[in-house]
Amino acid sequence: MKDILKLRKNADFKKIYAKGNSMANRQLVLFYMKNNQVYNRIGFIASKKVGKSVDRNRARRLIKEAFRIYNQQIEKGYDLIFIARVNINDATYQEVEKAVAHILKKSKILK
Repeated sequence: MKDILKLRKNADFKKIYAKGNSMANRQLVLFYMKNNQVYNRIGFIASKKVGKSVDRNRARRLIKEAFRIYNQQIEKGYDLIFIARVNINDATYQEVEKAVAHILKKSKILK
């Protein structure tokens, strides 16, 4: 994940929420927007609705690992925000991986 930077600033998140596009499925919501750079910036979010800190951290870890597999196939120049939904608590890693693949294909970000 060397060619990926983390989204850190609240202003960046707000900008992507306001001006970007979104896709959703049972486990995830993806907000994405072109950033006119040669790299991707990414953020992973699990709100308190997902559960206690153990559940939120597990959700983020599952999404990060599933994303890592598809990282090389993603077009460059996007800001991406993955948001975990409550249903992710009942999901296995394979289901989360399928959800990540589905949402990236649906948004036409995969090469």
